[in-house]
Amino acid sequence: MESGVRRWLVNVSLWNPSVDQFASVVSLLPEDEQRTITKYMKFDDRKRALVSRLLQYSIVHEVLGIPYDKIIIHRTLEGKPYLINGIGSPFSNFNFNVSHHGDYVGIASDPLCLVGLDIVSIMIPEQTTEHEFMSNFSSYLTALEWKNIAKTGTSEVKLREFYRYWCLKEAFVKATGAGLGFGFHRLEFHHKNWTDISVYIDGIESREWKFSLYKIDERHWASIARGLANGADEQFDASLPVTEVGFIQRTVDQLIQSRSHGAQQNSC
Repeated sequence: MESGVRRWLVNVSLWNPSVDQFASVVSLLPEDEQRTITKYMKFDDRKRALVSRLLQYSIVHEVLGIPYDKIIIHRTLEGKPYLINGIGSPFSNFNFNVSHHGDYVGIASDPLCLVGLDIVSIMIPEQTTEHEFMSNFSSYLTALEWKNIAKTGTSEVKLREFYRYWCLKEAFVKATGAGLGFGFHRLEFHHKNWTDISVYIDGIESREWKFSLYKIDERHWASIARGLANGADEQFDASLPVTEVGFIQRTVDQLIQSRSHGAQQNSC
């Protein structure tokens, strides 16, 4: 695996802690992170938020070797997490991105390129048809993208195609840190059976971005966008074509054990 590149997934549906167990794990994090997690009303949302934080601290510790209690993570106004104290890192632009939907929480990191991750669970609200659901997003996809969706087959297949486009657009926007203010209609994705994926921005093909799609299971997909940072040098340019690595499944227990092991090392 390329140094600094990580792709981790946690199936949160497999973790069912008691109230006391959950509180114990939350207490491992800084107080500001604890407050963010506990403000969620639904337990499933709290669980996803907690696992997201555990992944972030674990990936920084593993890649950069920063002790857990020294890691400082902030977020942009658009919500993208970033490391405050990464100065001195061997990687000039180490960054990471998280996503969660359905049963999974994931994280992707990159040592040089901007990275964005999005996970989708192919679902629609109850009492809604696939057509009704997708029509709510008619302005977010281009005419060509809707045309490609329309010719795929059954409504169920069309829904899967829609989610792939949506997943790619989310990953791009999350990589750039632009947030919801970036119009999805400005992005048009071209592909060959969902390989060799490229993006057109405002009608112009961008060669500064690479995309990968992953089928996690029958209901979940993930996409990763990797792009050149502003003012990228030859080091960045050489790193972009690197073949994407696959996801590694992690468990919450593994993340907790890693943190405990790191704490023991720091006390020695």
